[in-house]
Amino acid sequence: MAPDERSPQRGSFVRDQVDGLRAAGADAELLEFPPGRSQYRPAVARIRRALRTGRFDLVHAHYGLAGWCAALAGARPLAVTFHGTDVRHPLVGPLSRLLARRADLIGVVSRDLFAARDGRSGVRRAPGRTAILPCGALLGRFGPLPQAHARERLGLDPNARLLLFPADPRRPEKRFDRAADVAGRAGAELVSAGGIEPDRMPLWINAASAVLVTSDYEGFGLAAVEALACGRPVLSTPVGIGPALLSGVDGCLVAPFDADRWAEVARRQRDADPPTAVDPGALGWPSAAPLAVSASAAYRSLLDSDAWVP
Repeated sequence: MAPDERSPQRGSFVRDQVDGLRAAGADAELLEFPPGRSQYRPAVARIRRALRTGRFDLVHAHYGLAGWCAALAGARPLAVTFHGTDVRHPLVGPLSRLLARRADLIGVVSRDLFAARDGRSGVRRAPGRTAILPCGALLGRFGPLPQAHARERLGLDPNARLLLFPADPRRPEKRFDRAADVAGRAGAELVSAGGIEPDRMPLWINAASAVLVTSDYEGFGLAAVEALACGRPVLSTPVGIGPALLSGVDGCLVAPFDADRWAEVARRQRDADPPTAVDPGALGWPSAAPLAVSASAAYRSLLDSDAWVP
């Protein structure tokens, strides 16, 4: 999940969780490597070298293939958090489910990943070894700003009609085509977040009239949390935490994708003056720091239990 110039936001939620763990008192070391098939063998060697120091009580990998790198390097006890794509992917999914059988702590970012979807199995629960470990929003970074101020900071037209697609258009499961269809029907300009620096994402969210989550599936759906933290309405398919987080929140829509219906709601948000503001208090629980405390508690439970046998 190491970021690069083209994808500076890659892995930001993992880095936020590491910062939360450190704030909670854990001594955490972060090892990142770029995506790509050629990176896995060098990653195994790097992890193995780090483990030889003997100073780690536990290794926590994010995503199934990174988990396999840790497992092949001999990491024990091994916690793996599965995020969604690694479970639902037609090729990587079976590997992730196989890894879950040997991991000492099986983490998923939402309960949805235990269930089968679209003919694809979820992660199997294992008594005493399963935990829900979402990555929360860094609420010190995300918060409401006046739209005019955000647009001025970004050098945008103050009168533009903007909708935000909070994902990389190159990821097919995020369904950029749907978002583009909605924006076109609503007479709005669509901005995508594929190359936006994490620290500038709050400005882009606040500059938009609404955020479009058009995904086929989400393991968690952090973009919806970040949008609500900024007080911006979200239009979302019923994926990840969307139904639990957004249902009943004024200005938001949680529904199967229907271009006409979505465009109608987006048009209302586009024309709202001032923009529709969502009460960030509707969030309730998704801050990165408290969720890192939950992860730390899961580590302690594993290390102190009979489930972990060296």
